[in-house]
Amino acid sequence: MSNAYYETVTKMEKAGVDPEYVRGWEGGYLHSPKREEQRITDTYTAGYEDGLAQKTDGYSAWVKK
Repeated sequence: MSNAYYETVTKMEKAGVDPEYVRGWEGGYLHSPKREEQRITDTYTAGYEDGLAQKTDGYSAWVKK
Protein backbone atom coordinates (compact mmCIF):
# COMPACT_ATOMS: atom_id res chain seq x y z
CA MET A 1 0.00 0.00 0.00
CA SER A 2 1.26 3.47 -0.83
CA ASN A 3 2.35 6.04 1.69
CA ALA A 4 -0.27 8.42 0.27
CA TYR A 5 -3.01 6.39 2.00
CA TYR A 6 -1.36 6.54 5.42
CA GLU A 7 -0.30 10.17 5.07
CA THR A 8 -3.78 11.29 4.01
CA VAL A 9 -5.56 9.41 6.81
CA THR A 10 -3.10 10.84 9.36
CA LYS A 11 -3.64 14.39 8.01
CA MET A 12 -7.42 14.01 8.15
CA GLU A 13 -7.38 12.65 11.70
CA LYS A 14 -5.04 15.40 12.94
CA ALA A 15 -7.22 18.04 11.25
CA GLY A 16 -10.32 16.77 13.06
CA VAL A 17 -12.20 15.57 9.98
CA ASP A 18 -15.57 13.91 10.64
CA PRO A 19 -14.89 10.19 11.22
CA GLU A 20 -17.70 9.26 8.83
CA TYR A 21 -15.86 11.04 6.00
CA VAL A 22 -12.58 9.33 6.93
CA ARG A 23 -14.21 5.86 6.98
CA GLY A 24 -15.84 6.57 3.62
CA TRP A 25 -12.57 7.83 2.14
CA GLU A 26 -10.72 4.73 3.36
CA GLY A 27 -13.33 2.43 1.84
CA GLY A 28 -13.34 4.24 -1.48
CA TYR A 29 -9.56 4.46 -1.69
CA LEU A 30 -9.29 0.71 -1.13
CA HIS A 31 -12.20 0.03 -3.54
CA SER A 32 -14.14 -1.73 -0.79
CA PRO A 33 -17.89 -2.24 -1.22
CA LYS A 34 -20.06 0.54 0.18
CA ARG A 35 -21.79 0.11 3.50
CA GLU A 36 -25.30 -1.28 3.59
CA GLU A 37 -27.89 1.30 2.59
CA GLN A 38 -29.27 2.12 6.05
CA ARG A 39 -25.77 3.06 7.33
CA ILE A 40 -24.81 5.40 4.46
CA THR A 41 -24.73 9.13 5.24
CA ASP A 42 -23.98 12.15 3.04
CA THR A 43 -20.66 12.54 4.84
CA TYR A 44 -19.70 8.91 4.26
CA THR A 45 -20.71 9.14 0.58
CA ALA A 46 -18.59 12.27 0.04
CA GLY A 47 -15.59 10.53 1.56
CA TYR A 48 -16.20 7.36 -0.43
CA GLU A 49 -16.38 9.27 -3.72
CA ASP A 50 -13.21 11.25 -2.93
CA GLY A 51 -11.43 8.02 -2.01
CA LEU A 52 -12.47 6.33 -5.26
CA ALA A 53 -11.08 9.32 -7.15
CA GLN A 54 -7.86 9.09 -5.06
CA LYS A 55 -8.52 12.70 -4.05
CA THR A 56 -6.35 13.57 -1.06
CA ASP A 57 -7.37 17.18 -0.47
CA GLY A 58 -11.18 17.15 -0.51
CA TYR A 59 -11.63 16.79 3.23
CA SER A 60 -11.45 20.44 4.30
CA ALA A 61 -15.24 20.87 4.11
CA TRP A 62 -15.66 18.01 6.60
CA VAL A 63 -13.44 19.32 9.40
CA LYS A 64 -15.46 19.43 12.62
CA LYS A 65 -15.42 22.81 14.30
